[in-house]
Amino acid sequence: MAYLVTGAAGFIGFHTSQKLLERGEPVIGVDVVNDYYDPALKEARLALLKKYPAFTFHRADIAEREDMEKVASLHPEITRIIHLAAQAGVRYSLINPYAYTHSNIDGQLVMLELARNLKQCDHFVYASSSSVYGSNEKLPFSIEDRVDHPVSLYAATKKAGELMAHCYSHLYQIPSTGLRFFTVYGPWGRPDMAAFLFVKAILEGKPIKVFNHGDMRRDFTFVDDIVEGILAVASGQPSGMAVPAKVYNIGNHRSEPLPRFISVIEESLGLKANIIYEPMQAGDVKETFADIDPLVKDYGFYPKTSIDEGIPKFVTWYREFYKV
Repeated sequence: MAYLVTGAAGFIGFHTSQKLLERGEPVIGVDVVNDYYDPALKEARLALLKKYPAFTFHRADIAEREDMEKVASLHPEITRIIHLAAQAGVRYSLINPYAYTHSNIDGQLVMLELARNLKQCDHFVYASSSSVYGSNEKLPFSIEDRVDHPVSLYAATKKAGELMAHCYSHLYQIPSTGLRFFTVYGPWGRPDMAAFLFVKAILEGKPIKVFNHGDMRRDFTFVDDIVEGILAVASGQPSGMAVPAKVYNIGNHRSEPLPRFISVIEESLGLKANIIYEPMQAGDVKETFADIDPLVKDYGFYPKTSIDEGIPKFVTWYREFYKV
């Protein structure tokens, strides 16, 4: 058995690949290593993965058919796909919308075709997002809720990816599972996410921008918990259904007020934040909160890490990595 992990140089892809390698599983990693954020951080993650003999890396674009067909031809041993490569970020979708259709729609199609044509692939696990819930006001967000009113192009592309996966499961009986991630943070995290932005600004003595005047809540989920859920799902597959396609929420099942999140960062740094309050940003939502009961029931997943535990771990990594 071998796993193909796309987005292997990315935040969640790196942690997922590393955990698989620690378990002794062969991993074929794919990443285009673009400049959406500092490529040096991605290269540093890759450098750690390349220390494992069972890791093979291909610098390729998941939306380019020829690139991915070559990867598949070189690795007929692939039995499971964990597709985490995507163009992320709500606000950037207002600036560069074509990046989202390229990676999240064209890329999803290429990867589904890859799964269809691989002889041994028995599960296609892919990243979706809590953003699909849009302006849904019912809490917690449930996989039974309608998600046909996205408030950002990013959300629309992730919902499209779910529909495409369902279609391929229906047509070709490819077992597929989508995971709607809720605000993932932790060591090696993305520089465009709140934890990274806030820690960096506070250490540099710069103000932090807090939107909707601080009246926001997020289901902040520590990366180790996310990876545990991904691997639990990837080890199984949907069963007992006419169409072997499922979608789950994967979050911390706790909606934290943004001011409390900031206060935990301040405590971990031993510094106070200079806060500039701003109105709500286009495409953003006030609150997220994951109903994870289906994932608990089907896979025994339950998150273990509160922000009081997770934020200090992120701060420790940040200080060590950036030597500050």
